[in-house]
Amino acid sequence: MNQNKIIPSLWFSTDGGDIKTLIEYYKKIFGKDFQNGQIIPLGDTPSGNTEICEVHIFGQLFSLMSTAKEHHPLNDAMSFMIHCEDQDEIDNYWDYFTLEGEESQCGWCIDKYGLRWQVLPKNLGELMSKPNSFEVMMKQKKIVIKDYLK
Repeated sequence: MNQNKIIPSLWFSTDGGDIKTLIEYYKKIFGKDFQNGQIIPLGDTPSGNTEICEVHIFGQLFSLMSTAKEHHPLNDAMSFMIHCEDQDEIDNYWDYFTLEGEESQCGWCIDKYGLRWQVLPKNLGELMSKPNSFEVMMKQKKIVIKDYLK
């Protein structure tokens, strides 16, 4: 039995409802920090073929569901923050998620499945205490740490 009383559940739409493509996409960027459980086929639903799978990302448990037809699109009301150690880590996540996704503003981006990410330096609070930091952030899509240090 699962020990988490509350598990974030994310509903995606993939080609044919195939959750394996979704799992491989996230496994590629998170590597050893991503573990997936058993894929559970739910069969044909009103949203087409549907599959679910529990995954751990950085130790956090999530339930992922994939359907062939989009039911409710993901939006900015829910996002995940990634606290990055340095610019290289920011660039790694940003470049991966925006390759087939899109850039947004102030460190936000959208991956190819529509999930929103805030790719931020772990010392964002310190950087935002610098003079003109708000103006710097408002001009950025991807956070570029050196711009705050000028």
